[in-house]
Amino acid sequence: MTELQRFSMTIDGESVGSSTVEVVNPATEQSWAEVPAATTDELDAAFAAAARAFDSWSADDDARRDALRKAAEVVMGSVDEFAQILVKEQGKPLADATGEAQGTAAWIGYFADLDIAEQEIITEGAVAQVRYPLGVVAAITPWNYPLIQAAWKFAPALRAGNTVVLKPSPYTPAATLRLGELLQGVLPAGVLNIVSGGDEVGVAMTKHPETAMVSFTGSVAAGKAVQAAVAPDLKRVTLELGGNDPAILLDDVDAAAIAEDLFWAAFTNNGQVCGVAKRVYVPEALYGEVADALARVADATPVGEGTEEGVRLGPINNRAQYDRVTSLLDSAVSAGATVRAGGSRQGEAGYFVKPTILTDVPQGHDIIDEEQFGPVLPLVPYTDLDSVIREVNTSKYGLGGSVWSSDPDRALAVGRRLRVGTVYINGHAINHGPHVPFGGARWSGIGVENSLAGLEEYTQRQVIYANGARI
Repeated sequence: MTELQRFSMTIDGESVGSSTVEVVNPATEQSWAEVPAATTDELDAAFAAAARAFDSWSADDDARRDALRKAAEVVMGSVDEFAQILVKEQGKPLADATGEAQGTAAWIGYFADLDIAEQEIITEGAVAQVRYPLGVVAAITPWNYPLIQAAWKFAPALRAGNTVVLKPSPYTPAATLRLGELLQGVLPAGVLNIVSGGDEVGVAMTKHPETAMVSFTGSVAAGKAVQAAVAPDLKRVTLELGGNDPAILLDDVDAAAIAEDLFWAAFTNNGQVCGVAKRVYVPEALYGEVADALARVADATPVGEGTEEGVRLGPINNRAQYDRVTSLLDSAVSAGATVRAGGSRQGEAGYFVKPTILTDVPQGHDIIDEEQFGPVLPLVPYTDLDSVIREVNTSKYGLGGSVWSSDPDRALAVGRRLRVGTVYINGHAINHGPHVPFGGARWSGIGVENSLAGLEEYTQRQVIYANGARI
């Protein structure tokens, strides 16, 4: 039996962890690593360390910038190591894992270099606006992009002057724990504490008396639980939750020309992205042509373990999600849906499902109305564009949506009618970098991440009436 790799939590600048749990490789269903499960005492120690570090950390912006720049350099110098870990714990192909690790360094570096105004003058010589950090931030990250999602949270939180206790998903803790190990001595002790464990640890973080704010990315159900947990203390919260993004094709699209881009708009990271297209609305006259074009791309896309050469899609990350996706798929087929590509698992081991294109799904089926978060894409025919827009705008989800047309201006006019957080024209799930705000409407979230607007979520706005003092 191969010896399991071991990773430690980082609390107050030191490696910590007694009891351990195993991490499963979703491509093999075999354990490959051991990580700690934080005890109540260890979690209390992490919050105490963050609270002690807050005053000195928040007092010196130049020191924060320098420390974050050094942290970005450390991550960039460890890209290959992080990529190997991500493939083992998340399942994504090596090229995608490498891109995630590189993006993590870029996010940290962006916030290190972001110019932040000390104050904004509202009335010359009389009224000013400033911002100050909140205190200790509890950050909880998901399993689809574990490393870069950590940076989305701790980089702006730290730059704003807060300290952080961060917990990754129990399905993908290793890369984030390794990040904490590598940043010991780069960031001052207590500034960034990284703990691991199950849902019970996350619940304790949201309710901890030292928590000033919770930044959470995950499912709608979990986000509602976070909101309920912080309500008694009225703690600040940002929630980046699920999406059921529509891609709306107009009647002038060239199915063959857009098929590749449309496929990856839905199947990036094996469909395990909150902001990818989860359903495609197709003009009835083009329905068969679009289905055939997407099916050809799906059938030609290599699926396998992330280290295999040429692989573009890996496994679903964990057993629970695999069971959910296959259950939705089986239910849709039983209800009359037609499988145009995929539709079955691949291999004897691992949580592999071939990329699946579905047509003829009955109206109101969960695989259309709910977020499947996996490699299954339903196509929905339409004859009335206005009814599609009404359906999108009355959905409980509102993360993003896209409109596709040979006339971008026509597509934009339609896109402006969508009540969602992000609108894409002739593309979907495009991330232009850390300077672009990201957030959703309705059940898809509260607040935004990234950019100066995202950093400001980690601050308190304060207005000063100078009354003769110089400002």
